[in-house]
Amino acid sequence: MDNSGQSRSGGGGAGDRQEPGDRPKRPRESGGGILMGRPFGVPVYVAPSWFLVAALITWVFGGQLDRVLPELGRARYLVSLFFAVAFYASVLIHELAHTVAALRFKLPVRRIQLQFFGGVSEIEKETETPGREFVLAFVGPLLSLVLAGVFYLGMLVVEPGTVPGVLLAGLMVSNLLVAAFNLLPGLPLDGGRMLRAVVWKISGKPMTGTVAAAWIGRALAVAVLIGLPLLARAGGLGASGNDLGGLDSLTDALLAAILAAIIWTGAGNSLRMARLRERLPGLRARTLTRRAVPVQAATPLSEALRRAGEAGARALVVVDGLGNPTALVREAAIVGVPEHRRPWVAVSALAQDLKDGMRVSADLSGEELLDTLRATPATEYLVVEETGEVYGVLATTDVERAFVAAMARTPS
Repeated sequence: MDNSGQSRSGGGGAGDRQEPGDRPKRPRESGGGILMGRPFGVPVYVAPSWFLVAALITWVFGGQLDRVLPELGRARYLVSLFFAVAFYASVLIHELAHTVAALRFKLPVRRIQLQFFGGVSEIEKETETPGREFVLAFVGPLLSLVLAGVFYLGMLVVEPGTVPGVLLAGLMVSNLLVAAFNLLPGLPLDGGRMLRAVVWKISGKPMTGTVAAAWIGRALAVAVLIGLPLLARAGGLGASGNDLGGLDSLTDALLAAILAAIIWTGAGNSLRMARLRERLPGLRARTLTRRAVPVQAATPLSEALRRAGEAGARALVVVDGLGNPTALVREAAIVGVPEHRRPWVAVSALAQDLKDGMRVSADLSGEELLDTLRATPATEYLVVEETGEVYGVLATTDVERAFVAAMARTPS
């Protein structure tokens, strides 16, 4: 599956897109699980939930091997573990297809994460055209289909009924299932992103495509919840007429509930983030900027605050002898100075020197504003006009507060 805009692309099962809903700080790579490598410069993490699923796959596939190759004995679980690892290697290839396509379109990819029921490619920007959106979503299932074909060709050159033959057959079927599941036309699946691209192209409105694909995704979630257990029972995959029949039926229902919850939640998140994106243009640097007063570096904090109070300002800019801004006085540092010490503390002791990226245009808004702040994390930024004239100071806390308010007004 595919994700962008801070987007997320889930491959092996039920990943989804994380839209530009992050706070304006650059996200950290840590916390995604165990780092496995950096193909194409993109970190790949294995989430702790993967080990649970790998154990489940090992147990289920081991039971299948016991019926097909009973002579393996307990060694069947080693073969099953190899299958689980090979299957997730296929999921990784699926995700790498999304990643390569994103990098090809100059969309930054934060990371790939292998997790419960598949993988997620976290793409940080939204595609600019419906055509690119379609390609970005389609390449994942396409690679899964190619892998299924490769494993099928491998089956033709090995002896049936052997360990290699069974493994290749299992990998072929699993990749076909991954491709088929991800091609279902509802968000957050790759097929949903493809449907979104088609509706976007026809209507000319990306939001229209998102609404259509999200609601179809919710319908798919209901269909999976009800239909998967019925399909398993009708096909003899659930209740088998023996003592394990009830357990199998319960397992089918539990699996259906988990998949349905993932799809429903992903569809809702995609819709909510798309609606949030419509509100992002309301985040304007000019309206969020605090009025500031210039002060010399040696000015006592108490005097600087007095001048700010008289001017109705909420920020202090340190300037040199020519009046050029050189630093910003940090609000958090001011709060940390007791009032009785403020006459003896110079503002320079509380200031952060202006660095590249800490000067932002007063005309920035929406995603462009958030991207600019992510590029250079800081607590305050100097806001300037096109002429270079100082307009004021933008505090990250004000942007975050406005962002959270926009999210609170966004229906799911």
